[in-house]
Amino acid sequence: MKRERRRRVRYAVVGLGHIAQVAALPAFAHARRNSRLVALVSGDELKRRKLSRLYDVPTYDYAEYEACLRDEDVEAVYLALPNRLHCEYAVRSAKAGVHVLCEKPMAVSSAECERMIEAADQAGVKLMVAYRLHFEPANLQAAKLASSGKLGKLRLFASTFTMQVRPDNIRVRAEEGGSPLYDIGIYCIQAARYLFRGEPVEALSLAARSADPRFREVDEATSAILGFPEDRLAAFTVSFGASDVSSYRLVGSKGDLRVEPAYEYTEPLVHHLTVGGRTRTRHFAKRDQFAPELMHFSNCVIADARPEPSGEEGRIDVEIIEALLESSRRGRPVAIAAPEPEPERRPTTRQQRSVPPVREPPLVHAKSSSQ
Repeated sequence: MKRERRRRVRYAVVGLGHIAQVAALPAFAHARRNSRLVALVSGDELKRRKLSRLYDVPTYDYAEYEACLRDEDVEAVYLALPNRLHCEYAVRSAKAGVHVLCEKPMAVSSAECERMIEAADQAGVKLMVAYRLHFEPANLQAAKLASSGKLGKLRLFASTFTMQVRPDNIRVRAEEGGSPLYDIGIYCIQAARYLFRGEPVEALSLAARSADPRFREVDEATSAILGFPEDRLAAFTVSFGASDVSSYRLVGSKGDLRVEPAYEYTEPLVHHLTVGGRTRTRHFAKRDQFAPELMHFSNCVIADARPEPSGEEGRIDVEIIEALLESSRRGRPVAIAAPEPEPERRPTTRQQRSVPPVREPPLVHAKSSSQ
């Protein structure tokens, strides 16, 4: 049927794993001003039955995907699928005239990212990657501070993001597109790019795979260095086999900012700012980080505006990951072709939204990735 312009964009959530159940689905209650959950898609019959009752919406199997989009008059999808399926379902959605909000990483190759961007452009639909920290106060305030000159000339970025991943988790299965770089390294890459407000031109990395049976298919850990213009360096280490750490430090010629925790959505985030030998600490309360991205994307659909972060932002990150993987294979640095500058692509505090935290709902056949 012909769609009318609605105040609330009609969403289907596709994939009902842990991130969808613990964060994305509850976020619709906070995003109800312009976003409405109308359907769920999963291959798990128990999830469909129980979550249909919990959220009072119809559910569909993956085999019924196009029927779901058509019959429920879906306007946008939130893709919370395994990494390898992002491209397929984004393209299918775009061909159906449905806008796409896709979990990170955007896809498992830059070629797939290009397919997604092309499909969205051809269909005239919006495509956004679900980088929740583009709307989160601690990280946006860090980006503002980085641009303020208070730290002096920015020189170094260093980050550690590690966890102990469950042996049965999708993140340690190569066929599903799992790996530390794709799943958590992308946060470090994003942070370096929006803090430096620039793009890396060179990549160097070294991967480690232990005797731990969890890592038969994917690396346990990766350390990487990205070279940015103006002789700035970003270094980070990510691991699926180490204790929980989530931090970054931005070092300038006059001071430094340490954010720890930095990337979490289940706990408060903290700034430690040191300038002139004096350190000040600032706490940022735990918030719902998923409702703001839903609200932003819905606003873009309603107002026919370009989302930030766009599909292009997701593609650049995947290209950087590909360069790091190539460097690890070759054992030497790899050059990265810098994209054309887009001043409006960087997140700013204009996107900042503070939404109260959600209560974790009862989970159905889903558990956290970490042990």
